[in-house]
Amino acid sequence: MAELCVLVNGYYTVETNVVCATITLIRDNGVNIVVDPGTVPDQQIIISALAREYLTLDDIGYVFITHSHLDHYRNIGMFARAKSLDYWGLWDGHSYIYNTMSRNFSNDIFIQMTPGHSYDNITLFVKTTAGIYAVCGDVFWDKNGPKIDTLAQDNDRLLKSREIILKKADYIVPGHGDVFASKDISILL
Repeated sequence: MAELCVLVNGYYTVETNVVCATITLIRDNGVNIVVDPGTVPDQQIIISALAREYLTLDDIGYVFITHSHLDHYRNIGMFARAKSLDYWGLWDGHSYIYNTMSRNFSNDIFIQMTPGHSYDNITLFVKTTAGIYAVCGDVFWDKNGPKIDTLAQDNDRLLKSREIILKKADYIVPGHGDVFASKDISILL
């Protein structure tokens, strides 16, 4: 089974336009994965969070980007040796394998397209001993909302993506908040 931990809890403040994506670490069969290394006030925050997990930047084999908004990918360059996965495919330096979505990354990680907030949103379903986690970017900003995403490209598709995630996952790792149990949320449908 894979292991998952949040390196940096994301946040957003509408009044001041301060935002940071939730940054997640997944360990899967000896491979270390960082999801959405977004915007932090100082890159040392990411380095220190990895150090608490006994890892360095060079220990990261993959960086996954849930969607192409800067607050989710700004620090991807910190991981110079890592392969990257986004909506378009799996990147290794300047080479890529086009469109790897809707498939198993491994026995414990399944990738699914979940559009709505943006057309290119992907969600990682991660099987752990505690249950299945959905690392979904801004399909859910946090547990409390917003119900209507004013930044979404298509709120109808977003609601469908939320339904898919809630059916498949026990826990949600949202784009800008604490992990929460999927059974605890219904307000956003």
